[in-house]
Amino acid sequence: MSNFLFAAAENDAIANCKAGGMGDVVRDVPRQIAERGDSAHVVVPSYGRLHQGGVLKTTLNFELRGLNYTAELFEVKPKKEIEHIHHYVIHHPEIEAGGIAHIYHDDPEEPFFTDAIKYFIFCTAVAEAIKQGAFGKLDVVHLHDWHSSILLFLREYHLRYEDLKQIRFVYSIHNLAIQGIRPFDNNYSSVRNWFPNVRFDEERLLDYRYQDCINLMAVGIRFADSVHTVSPSYKKDVMKPSSPPEFIGGEGLEKDLQQANKEGRLIGILNGCNYKNINVEEKGHIYRNTVKALFRWLQEESKKYKADFLAHTGEKIMEFVENRPRFIVSSVARLTEQKFYFFKRSPEAFVEILKKLEKVDGIFMLLGTGAPEYEDLFREMSYKHENFIFTNGQSESLIDSMYLESDLYFMPSLFEPCGISQMLSMRNGNPCLVHHTGGLIDTVKHMKTGFGFSGDTYDQKIEDMLATFDLALDVFANDKPTWKKIQAGAKKARFTWKKSVDAYYDKLYHL
Repeated sequence: MSNFLFAAAENDAIANCKAGGMGDVVRDVPRQIAERGDSAHVVVPSYGRLHQGGVLKTTLNFELRGLNYTAELFEVKPKKEIEHIHHYVIHHPEIEAGGIAHIYHDDPEEPFFTDAIKYFIFCTAVAEAIKQGAFGKLDVVHLHDWHSSILLFLREYHLRYEDLKQIRFVYSIHNLAIQGIRPFDNNYSSVRNWFPNVRFDEERLLDYRYQDCINLMAVGIRFADSVHTVSPSYKKDVMKPSSPPEFIGGEGLEKDLQQANKEGRLIGILNGCNYKNINVEEKGHIYRNTVKALFRWLQEESKKYKADFLAHTGEKIMEFVENRPRFIVSSVARLTEQKFYFFKRSPEAFVEILKKLEKVDGIFMLLGTGAPEYEDLFREMSYKHENFIFTNGQSESLIDSMYLESDLYFMPSLFEPCGISQMLSMRNGNPCLVHHTGGLIDTVKHMKTGFGFSGDTYDQKIEDMLATFDLALDVFANDKPTWKKIQAGAKKARFTWKKSVDAYYDKLYHL
């Protein structure tokens, strides 16, 4: 029986501990490990709140800043009890909740200032807990993004934690752009301030652009026994330099990733999707759920400034309750450059899509919140175009309805390490139209399970996006047998966690 430890900033297996996709992965992978009869321990920071109601397992004493620090390891109750899985949090008063999902801090003046402090304390406490045997004898430690990579720094350079070298350490990259860069010294939130007695080699830790700084994402890539990207095609992307905005690749770390690949340490394995216990709304409720969501948002203080827009959206939806459109295109996403750059830079291409939809009595439904300039753009578009419904908020039941009732799911991501929306849509038998990048290449097959556009230059991509949209509409309107075949192909596609974790055991964990 193998014994695993997962260390991360998020874990969606416990309540209120998720900001993004990493939380899902840290929830789902241990479940697969437990199904095999192996045991998994998952540890995250308590952020000053998650330890409440937990059971104190042990007190951890260690040194930071030349001072004695004491942190506490609590075992906490998950949302769902599963045999062979234990969930823990590390509590220390300096590990505080930030403004982003009550997890991360946003330090615009000095990025990562507060977060680095939190994760320096968290990782040292975890190293101490491993040393004390709090999780039993471990075979594999699986780290996620820069927040936990400090464990690799400690394993490499801290004399007290040399024993960690006997354990296999695996590092998963979820967001390569967020790199956790901090100064080596002359700063409260610097490596030397927190680890004054650790002798380390700056050359092997530095950030290429700011050479007086450590790059903690790079530390994960340089020191882990295996480095994992969340899809095979994204692995290819990150070994090439980024040339934004046309192409997002290695984000300055492509040389490290090429080196890891040369050494046989870089592995691309697609994330899985959950095909059990799906929240399913009844078919036919998409407009009702939109109206419900709008009324709920109208009562929220934080949405007061959008009241006029929410009412405008409600009025539009009522039209479609009476006269149901023949074709629904939808998108559900954070409104960011990654997800909608093509529409922001080429709004005329988006208008073109709406015009094409008009001809087939179709509508475009977009749900999401995010960057103000993206929200403004889509609100403005909604006032101008009858067949564009922009629901500017978050509603689980409406999202479920959109995944269930759309005819075509649209995902024009600029880059996509893996992507989950396309899998959730395909699960319901909805073809997706996607930008063929990263994980979208690995999940959506052109004319078999959906439609993909690409191109060598920005202009070619936009041109191909519009041509591919025409193709999708043409197949839907004039070639029902092919459309049905694509729908069936989408529904049949399976990206299971079992398959992914089989590959983890083989290629990452070497078990």
